[in-house]
Amino acid sequence: MTERTLTPVLTRRWLSPKSWTLDTYTELEGYTAVRTALAAQPDELIQLLKDSGLRGRGGAGFPTGLKWSFIPQAKPGEQASGAAAKPKYLVINADEGEPGTCKDVPLMMADP
Repeated sequence: MTERTLTPVLTRRWLSPKSWTLDTYTELEGYTAVRTALAAQPDELIQLLKDSGLRGRGGAGFPTGLKWSFIPQAKPGEQASGAAAKPKYLVINADEGEPGTCKDVPLMMADP
């Protein structure tokens, strides 16, 4: 059997001193993904999410790219109007509402 090496993505900063501080976060390449996302067009970002296979961490594991594709966007070359012209907000839910799960608290405590 082939030995697999795990590459921690969500937990790689957990053991860093003061991992929850902005200084430590930026020293450890924090905000790199945010900068990439802010530079991308909405449709490019949604396609990137779809291609990544990223799924929600709730019980259903719903595909994030598919969920984001439901947000109204202006067509390329057209002026945004209606719902597409309104601001978009990203809300992080760390409610831990699913029965028997303990995933959100460690993420929010060690690498918010």
